[in-house]
Formats: sequence, structure tokens, C-alpha cells
Amino acid sequence: MRRTNGLEKIRQQHPGWLNAAKLAEILLADLQTCRCEIYGCMGEDDKILLAKLTLLPASLIYDNFDQRIDLRVCGPIRRADCPPLTYSLQGQCFGLTGRCSMPANVCGVDLYLAHSYTGIVGDIACQRFSIPVKPLLKL
Repeated sequence: MRRTNGLEKIRQQHPGWLNAAKLAEILLADLQTCRCEIYGCMGEDDKILLAKLTLLPASLIYDNFDQRIDLRVCGPIRRADCPPLTYSLQGQCFGLTGRCSMPANVCGVDLYLAHSYTGIVGDIACQRFSIPVKPLLKL
């Protein structure tokens, strides 16, 4: 299940009433330097970093009509000795974590990796994220 973190800290840094446009403005600034890390695991190992993806700056936009932030991250696959299981998208304060999968239709997964995630070391993987802003106001 997709989890958010850092909203409490953002609310402390920006006291007062937040609407979708104001929260989006804050999140856009926060996500300017975001990164996405994809993890797998083997046996008893906690987390094995498989890929570290960085933001394509021109892709970070706020869709005012749908009240969502869209962004793309890209980077090389570093390891391929285990399947991807979890991900972390982290800005300065705000972040998302959850379960991921390469094959489609896996239960309990909130992020299906794009076809560019080949599982081959050195290949460049790109992933798109959409973050609905309005539900974040209720958290």
C-alpha cells in the first residue's frame, strides 16, 4: 500500500489553512530534488538497492484541473540479482513508499514498473508518478 511521509513536517513549516493549489506549490518546491529508489531483497537481507532514479526537471508539473502532480524519474539499473519489491520516492520532506512489481496484475502492489525497467544492469529505467493533491489535504 502506498504510504506518504513528511506531510506533518510540511504542515508545521506552513501553518494555516492549505488548499490544493497552495499544497501543490509547496510540494513542487519540495520535489525539485526528489529521487526514487527501487529495492529488492534476497533471503534475510533487508533491502538491496537495485536502481536509483533522479527527477527529469521538465517533467515536474501540476495539473490544475485534475489537481495532481506529475513527474518522471530516470536512472540506471545497478543490480539485477533479485526482483524489485519496494520503492521510495523522496523529496526534501515529502515522500512516498510502497510495493512495486515488474509483472502486471500482481496483488497488493501500488506501482507497476514501466517497460523501461528491464532488470538488466546498466539499462536506463524511467518511471512516471502521479500524486493526487486533494486526498493529501485529508491526511
